[in-house]
Amino acid sequence: MSAAMKEKIKNYVLGLGVDDLGFAAVADYKSPQSPKIETIFPEAKSIVVACVKEMSHVESPNPQIAMNGRMDIMEYGRSTNYKIAQFLEKECGAKAMSVPLSYPMEMSPENPRSVADVSLRHAAIAAGLGVFGRHNLVIHPRLGPRVVFQAVLTDLALASDPPCTEELCTECNICVKSCPAHALDVEGQTDFGKCLKVSQPYGLAKIIGFWLKWIGKSPEEQQKMLFTKDYFMTYQASFIGFQYFCFKCYNSCPVKSSYK
Repeated sequence: MSAAMKEKIKNYVLGLGVDDLGFAAVADYKSPQSPKIETIFPEAKSIVVACVKEMSHVESPNPQIAMNGRMDIMEYGRSTNYKIAQFLEKECGAKAMSVPLSYPMEMSPENPRSVADVSLRHAAIAAGLGVFGRHNLVIHPRLGPRVVFQAVLTDLALASDPPCTEELCTECNICVKSCPAHALDVEGQTDFGKCLKVSQPYGLAKIIGFWLKWIGKSPEEQQKMLFTKDYFMTYQASFIGFQYFCFKCYNSCPVKSSYK
């Protein structure tokens, strides 16, 4: 029953254009920081994990082009996730809940690192879609490290796919040396504080800093602040969402990727 259902789901999802698909039993999902799946969806038994290869936009030195490509994938992923969840409910008689690709997430002083409710990286590992590299990204055996994962929780009992056992990371440390934020200096950890200062320079820290500077300024100085790049870019980031300016960990990794 599980094998036949998995094949039915896989045929449908791959037909949507995703590059690979895996299944993980909730019992095999191990995320050291995210909450237990049961606190989100008590009846959940499985995670359906899809992945899409990130295209060449991440190589562009133009941050707008690079980020636009990421936004395209995010929109595609959200749409695909909804279709997968809908298929599980309509065609498989299941309950299903889609997982955010990035946001919304809990952002609060109590969760300063903005830990996701479901770790897509750890879900991908549990679903046999790759292994961790030195850069703490998941390296897919065929698609390489430039992949974006998406997931749907379901109450269907689906066995986990076999784990990926290939040693895909070459331990070359090029990613460590290439990181402009030095966020990968400690093996097995990503210093998110350092990473975000470079990868999201117009994020929450910049917004808070801007308004703290605003306080106490004269009306003339405040007016000048409204016509600076910092204000214009934080305004744009406020409706784009998380706006990335660095893809070095993707770009520097020498592990080859292929659609074939």
